[in-house]
Amino acid sequence: MRLYALCDQEMLDTRGISVEKYIELAKAKNAEIIQYRNKSADISLIKQQLINIRKIYDGFLIVNDAYELIEFCDGVHVGQEDLAQIDTDTKKAVKILRNVIGKDKILGISTHNNEEVLAANEMDLNYIGLGAYRDTSTKKDISHVLGDDLDAIARLSKHYVAAIGGVKEEDRFANVTYHVIGSGLLI
Repeated sequence: MRLYALCDQEMLDTRGISVEKYIELAKAKNAEIIQYRNKSADISLIKQQLINIRKIYDGFLIVNDAYELIEFCDGVHVGQEDLAQIDTDTKKAVKILRNVIGKDKILGISTHNNEEVLAANEMDLNYIGLGAYRDTSTKKDISHVLGDDLDAIARLSKHYVAAIGGVKEEDRFANVTYHVIGSGLLI
């Protein structure tokens, strides 16, 4: 299992855990990637957290949504809704985003079904997030749980696939590169 740790600020705040403590847990589990997600903070706080994380973690650091902070991390992950805010044409939105962040940075997007995965195959991405695998208490806006269909859908991707949404370390997939685990690291 290759670990992609999802460091969600709201989840940490709810559980009374510091970002530093979470990063140490992720490092102890050999996380190859850590994504910092903070949906409610202003950009200056997100920037400061990225700087703090970089001081204690030298793996791949991804920021969720805040592509204007790309200089402080290794890449950016955006959802379908975020792409739509850049341009209504998803492929064009990815091209714009790739031009903003550069070719040397990691770019990942969220996908949820066959159609989005096939569309992503035509985009200049490094990976896709695919899910949700199962229900999760961390993210409340899950519209569709893929369950065992996730692995079959992942097979359609030409990009690395990061399974997300209720994924556990012991889950096994044939077509998934990364297990994205957030609150599951706290167990």
